[in-house]
Amino acid sequence: MLTSQLAVLQVFFLLVPERVQPQPSPSPSGAGSTQSDLEQRTQGGTLQPSSEVPGVSTEDPAVVTPSAPGNRTVDLFPAKLNYFQKLQKVNATNFQALATEFGSESFTSAFQTQSPPPFYRAGDPILTYFPKWSVISLLRQPSGVGAAGLCAESNPAGFLESKSTACARFFKNLADSCTLDPVLNAASYYNFTVLKVPRGMSDLKNMKFQVPVTPVSQAGSPLLAGNTCQNAVSQVIYEIETNGTFGIQKVSVSFEQTNLTIEPGTSLQQHFIFRFRAFQQSTAASLTGSRSGNPGYIVGKPLLALTADRRHSMTLLQSQGDGTCSVKRHEVQFGVNAISGCKLRLKRIDCSHLQQEIYQTLHGSPRAEHVAIFGNADPAQKGEWTRILSRNCSVSAVHCTSCCVIPVSLEIQILWAYVGLQSNPQAHVSGARFLYQCQPIQDSQQETEVPLTTVVTFVDITQKPEPPRGQPRMDWKLPFDFFFPFKMAFSRGVDSQKGSASPILILCLLLLGVLNLETK
Repeated sequence: MLTSQLAVLQVFFLLVPERVQPQPSPSPSGAGSTQSDLEQRTQGGTLQPSSEVPGVSTEDPAVVTPSAPGNRTVDLFPAKLNYFQKLQKVNATNFQALATEFGSESFTSAFQTQSPPPFYRAGDPILTYFPKWSVISLLRQPSGVGAAGLCAESNPAGFLESKSTACARFFKNLADSCTLDPVLNAASYYNFTVLKVPRGMSDLKNMKFQVPVTPVSQAGSPLLAGNTCQNAVSQVIYEIETNGTFGIQKVSVSFEQTNLTIEPGTSLQQHFIFRFRAFQQSTAASLTGSRSGNPGYIVGKPLLALTADRRHSMTLLQSQGDGTCSVKRHEVQFGVNAISGCKLRLKRIDCSHLQQEIYQTLHGSPRAEHVAIFGNADPAQKGEWTRILSRNCSVSAVHCTSCCVIPVSLEIQILWAYVGLQSNPQAHVSGARFLYQCQPIQDSQQETEVPLTTVVTFVDITQKPEPPRGQPRMDWKLPFDFFFPFKMAFSRGVDSQKGSASPILILCLLLLGVLNLETK
């Protein structure tokens, strides 16, 4: 402030002519100036400087000329004369000199000045890094806002907060958005790395702090085919394994994709699921969630399936309110026979693509390749899983030259049995197979609505042991000298009492008793 006051004072003296000397004033406002002083300061009502001052404007300033006694004109100077200064221009030549003279510390955010925390805490946002652009961002979980549930992209995923969100997206021009909008492309959900701990921000070149996001199965890129946008992402599932203060150890992602019809106002409901689990309690290919039994299956628990190294539940069709096929699917429950159906609206592309789309709708994505023998099967142990036999439709059996044979139903047959002790039997799966039923449709149909059906049947093949046919027979074994005392008694009795039948009678009674015990 003192510097600015001195600058104002310097300009004031430069503006006053050399012949004019300022007079002392008894008051700060200069009320003690005489009339002669005012006459000397003015000529014709305006200030006449003796010479031009560099950096000071010589243009006519706004002068207040109130009327005074004697019809004289008085010039009143404004309070801060530095308003008339011309600011010096800053260019490449004088920038360094001005920065040295007037420069000071720049403003920095607290996020940049403070060192990042050593590890994540529950609820903390998860940091991501895009190596291609060298950009640090946050792992986000879009959620619905407003009455329409529109997707809000700014919602960060919280560390150790397993939850599911859903939101809606509307497309004005789906033909362009199909291949250009990243929210429809599966690759945009794993083209970055996740920082194990926040302190990894200080050394982004050190790969030990970065965890790649691994897709569980191959997901196709969006494809515009005719009037359909294929492979649009409808569900994203992140599986995140953590290890206490050591942070995130593994991140995997899986997708569900769907086809959208290109028409005005097309909408898509997307689901985002985040699951966290402890790294020590899982193998490289394990699945989050509870088991379906230990070891045997429990009736009503999900039937476990395996695709590549990913364990998941086997599913079947689910319909929406209007009867059309939904993105969501029912879980197949062990021991529970079920049937479900829905209507699938199709626009003709070509026969092979049509068949592929319907097959995927029937068996779900990803397609189950193996089924768990027991309810606690480990994906790393291939012997604990059995391959699912599959029989597709036979195209050659249909005699039609201008039609396309498409599947319309899927029957899932599960063979199971009880094993182990009868006091504690354990249910296990012996085998499984997929049976498809097909029917032809005419090639001339440009748009069709196909009713689809899935059926689940559990067949008990337990072999129970036969019950015993009778009581067990006793095997009598007597010592070799068992009858010796009787012989001695009999011989003595014969010598002493000839003609007496008492020893013989006693021996016969003993033999009859033994025979009776054997026959019972």
